[in-house]
Amino acid sequence: MPRLVNLHPNRGGAVVLAALPFLLLIVAYLLGSNARLEVNPDDKLLPAMSTLIDTVHTYAFEEDKRSGEVLLWLDTWASLQRILLALGISAVIGITVGLAIGAIPYVRALAAPFVAAVSMIPPLAILPVLFIVLGLGEVAKVALIVIGVAPIITRDVALRASELPTEQLIKAQTLGASSWLLSARVILPQLWPRLIDAVRLQLGCAWLFLIAAEAIASTEGLGYRIFLVRRYLAMDVILPYVIWITLLAFLMDWLLRLARRRLFPWTEATK
Repeated sequence: MPRLVNLHPNRGGAVVLAALPFLLLIVAYLLGSNARLEVNPDDKLLPAMSTLIDTVHTYAFEEDKRSGEVLLWLDTWASLQRILLALGISAVIGITVGLAIGAIPYVRALAAPFVAAVSMIPPLAILPVLFIVLGLGEVAKVALIVIGVAPIITRDVALRASELPTEQLIKAQTLGASSWLLSARVILPQLWPRLIDAVRLQLGCAWLFLIAAEAIASTEGLGYRIFLVRRYLAMDVILPYVIWITLLAFLMDWLLRLARRRLFPWTEATK
């Protein structure tokens, strides 16, 4: 009798299984919405699908009467600028500091405890401090994301560097590699895939910090719009925005996964 752990779905079956939870969630929402609207046609908690579609059309394809902007795309562009800049800075910090900690013992002794301590700071707890010190502009929002994800990425990259087989390092030094060549030609190439994975794993946290910052001090952005309409219980706006944020995060994750596969195919050889 075949064991369950040895059974693998074919491609079509995998697609069906992947889609099943989403379909069940949609069905549950439709049933819940219909039940609530039958009791109270003015219920705002679970708006009808037609209401959601009308709201999406208004926010995505019609200009706002006050600003003259299409709000969904205005908010999307503002949020993407912030999160992409923050993730880029975090990746640069992660690969440089992580490489130094993993490759050089003196740097490890100096910086590793500090990075570990910083990674334990709840970023949202210091958000007021950032706004006081850096102001209410873009710098504080980007800084919050960087503080939240850069230390974790750094520790992950440094951990990968410390996991490299000692034999590789000894052979490279036997062949005359200096500390610089050892870092650049042996250690660094093996850290790039781990860096991409670390950024992927921090996408959810990055979006969380972004939305929190936008909710407190911003005039545009996906998080700003959600918290602006919450006072009106406008679930027909909040739900599409939450779904849109999820789709954006999923697309970013997919692009990073694709880049990892295309740029470093040798990492997929053992999978």
